[in-house]
Amino acid sequence: MTLLAVGVSHQTAPVALLEQFAMDADDRVKALHELLESDHVTEALVLATCNRVEVFAEVERFHGGVTDVSRVLARQAGATVEELSPYVTVHYEDQAVAHLFTVAAGLDSMVVGETQVLGQLRAAYAVAREEGAVGRALHPVAQRALRVGKRVHSETGIDRAGASLVSVALDRAESRIGALAGRPVLVVGAGSMGALAATTLARRGADVVVSSRTEASAERLADAVGGRPAPMAHVGAELAAADVLLTCTGASGLVIGTDTVTAAMGDRADRPLVVIDLALPRDVDPGVAALPGVHVVDLALLQGERNTALLQGERREDGAAATPVAADDIAAARAMIEAETALLRAERRAAEVAPTVSALRSQAADVVDAELLRLAGRLPDLDARARAEIARTVRRVVDKLLHEPTVRVKELAATPGGTDYAGALRALFGLGIDADVTPGAGRLADAVTVDPDRPGGPA
Repeated sequence: MTLLAVGVSHQTAPVALLEQFAMDADDRVKALHELLESDHVTEALVLATCNRVEVFAEVERFHGGVTDVSRVLARQAGATVEELSPYVTVHYEDQAVAHLFTVAAGLDSMVVGETQVLGQLRAAYAVAREEGAVGRALHPVAQRALRVGKRVHSETGIDRAGASLVSVALDRAESRIGALAGRPVLVVGAGSMGALAATTLARRGADVVVSSRTEASAERLADAVGGRPAPMAHVGAELAAADVLLTCTGASGLVIGTDTVTAAMGDRADRPLVVIDLALPRDVDPGVAALPGVHVVDLALLQGERNTALLQGERREDGAAATPVAADDIAAARAMIEAETALLRAERRAAEVAPTVSALRSQAADVVDAELLRLAGRLPDLDARARAEIARTVRRVVDKLLHEPTVRVKELAATPGGTDYAGALRALFGLGIDADVTPGAGRLADAVTVDPDRPGGPA
């Protein structure tokens, strides 16, 4: 069996392509079942955010697994596997584990150190469990990833980089129109991102108005942040009064059209409007960016700037110093991820060796029993006491002979390098367990691009 991570993210794909992969809750469930019904995938977890769509899967064959996952992703994007191949990355075994841990820690996010992805991973894991898509292989990997993400945020200073894309986007808005305290802000969308946005705005002192397709959700969120709800039918009027529009719905199409914003701008005199669109696919018609007095902040813009100011300690547009992510914090987080990856590798490989060790000891016990039975037939007059002592002696000898190889094979299996010590043990002792085919031999399917930094992986 082989662990794979296959997907696209802001690291490799433009936002326009990521929009094609956008998944709602039903899409995620459908993708999970498609994966499990494919020829080579036995377990799967789908992580779909505004920055990435990645599948973490346990597969029976490397190439077959990559092909199966790539086909599901291509179907979701409405494209062919060949069209997606320049943007798809593959991580294999330890590198897949390390990649998941890195994602959970926020190190692979558009905003380094953001915490929202940890909650998104937790939700993805919960869905996979509900659908019966994770088992003995992925359960410990997902659980360890959640623990690693929590440790990184609690034991390093990486959180100083900023809580989320929301914070970065609001910083952009303030650089245009000044502090948000006391300013009317319209939030469209009351899901997890909408809740984060509304909470962050309330902390900055903004007057928050929440609108959602589900009015009850808008009312609950507005009450929670001390704002007020507004029906979707009144968005145009609310927009005319707002200084900032922040959208983050799960809609599959446009929610705010150019006509709506044009009408709102006509009632605003010369007041500028900042439109923040954090939805994937986008909520706001791209034509809005061309309207006079409107400044649009979206995922494409944030992707283009990806952490430049934060990582380099540059100054923001308003002249304030940006908070850099300390190199020491990133190094500490990566060291933690490396150590946790090694620990999980040892646990996984020890678990893989266990059936071989059990089979070896079972075979030895069968041999001992057969020989003792033969001895009883040849020496029928041997008294019971002598017979029991002989049996004990033979079993002790066999246990001592097997102790060192079984202990060593467990130790060696936990070391990196990819040597199939369990397979060697099976071959030497003629055990009746089918040897796993080492994944990655031969040429990787043209459908994907292998991570170039992945040592020892399939070529």
